[in-house]
Amino acid sequence: MRLHDHAALSHALQENDEVQLVFVFDPLILNKLTDKQDRRVTFIMESLQDMESTLQKRGASILIRYGNPVEEIPKLARELGVEKVYANRDYEPYAKKRDAEVQKQLANLDITFKQYKDSVMFEQHEIRNGSGLVYKVFTPYKNKWLEVLRAQDDVVPDYKMNATKIAKLVNKKNVLDHDWHKEIGFVATPAVLTGGTSLALKRLKEFSIPMARYHETRDIPALDGTSNLSPYIRHGCLSVRDMIRAGLEQRNDGAKIWLSEVIWRDFYHMILDTHPYVEKSSFKPDYDQIKWRGKDEWFVAWCQGETGYPIVDAAMRCLNQTGMMHNRLRMVVASFLCKTLLIDWRQGERYFAEKLLDFDLAANSGGWQWSSSTGCDAQPYFRIFNPYNQSEKFDGEGEFIKAWIPELGHLDKSDIHSPSPMLAPDYPRPIVIYEKMRAEALDMYGVVKK
Repeated sequence: MRLHDHAALSHALQENDEVQLVFVFDPLILNKLTDKQDRRVTFIMESLQDMESTLQKRGASILIRYGNPVEEIPKLARELGVEKVYANRDYEPYAKKRDAEVQKQLANLDITFKQYKDSVMFEQHEIRNGSGLVYKVFTPYKNKWLEVLRAQDDVVPDYKMNATKIAKLVNKKNVLDHDWHKEIGFVATPAVLTGGTSLALKRLKEFSIPMARYHETRDIPALDGTSNLSPYIRHGCLSVRDMIRAGLEQRNDGAKIWLSEVIWRDFYHMILDTHPYVEKSSFKPDYDQIKWRGKDEWFVAWCQGETGYPIVDAAMRCLNQTGMMHNRLRMVVASFLCKTLLIDWRQGERYFAEKLLDFDLAANSGGWQWSSSTGCDAQPYFRIFNPYNQSEKFDGEGEFIKAWIPELGHLDKSDIHSPSPMLAPDYPRPIVIYEKMRAEALDMYGVVKK
């Protein structure tokens, strides 16, 4: 969703006299979105509009289609009489199957299909241990990742564009002049962040100053201490190389930690690519034996932000209203769901998949399995976040809680993390007792073969 530093587009422009840009709305993906006011669809529209505005200044346009890409791409390639189709590799199981079928259909038309590494810095075959196997633990993976980067003198490719080769075409059904929301059955619903490369690059540049303190501020949800770039990297408005270059420009603790977060992203994409079953199953198969004991009504309360645990409820209400959630809070609410409410991590993962503006299958599955201790390099099952301690440690003054739970706005920091019914009569009582549920969680996980 960008016109800069784009591997497939750059190669296409270098190797051909004319290149046509295409975007396909895929009903096989969109039909799974039950909320027709899904913010991600609007974010994508805004990103397309941003590109289209730039292209139209050059007399060009993006061709847009709605339909199964396996049918639409070969059909369009035939109509345009192209010789080659270029795309970047996608590591999700559905995408790999889809792209293989597209390649097959194009081959039947004698059209070449070329794919490139773009959405990650290093693919799974590039980062291997001494035995030639993929890593299953993050820290040695990160060390190897950095070693490979140093071996290329910290040079991060920047794919250049010869925009004069983009086809001079006026697309009458472009996203500036046509209501594509209506065409595909959705309602325009802007998010707290507007899609598009222009804003993404601006936000990345502005983050260069606070990045130096990222290691100190990243865990405090009431502070503006993170970049909020995850929706932009998820939807391709930025390249992963944009992020890495920004991290390498600074030699300080904040930049090092921020770069580690980018490496975590590569790690989870590698895990999904090499172990596709993690989409629906635990990385550690033994943990699929767990008999989750939680109640349906507890899950509903968690989704609605009505558990009686302020830090959990504030995080969930923020998610429901904005599509955003601070990374520290993702860990807190995930641990709470699995290890305090004893509910299967897959239920939480699916709920996040419906709500997150930056939803990414690899990162979402990896994060949930880390928190629930069912994944690779996960926290030990007996490590259980105490929601009260997490609240006091990372929202000590209760600023984040007050922002999202107005019925607790009058409380001071000594009462807000565990409010009494007398002081907060309009706020729900805790649906479970943490200490009791912690003991149950240890018992529930303890039956799993280690």
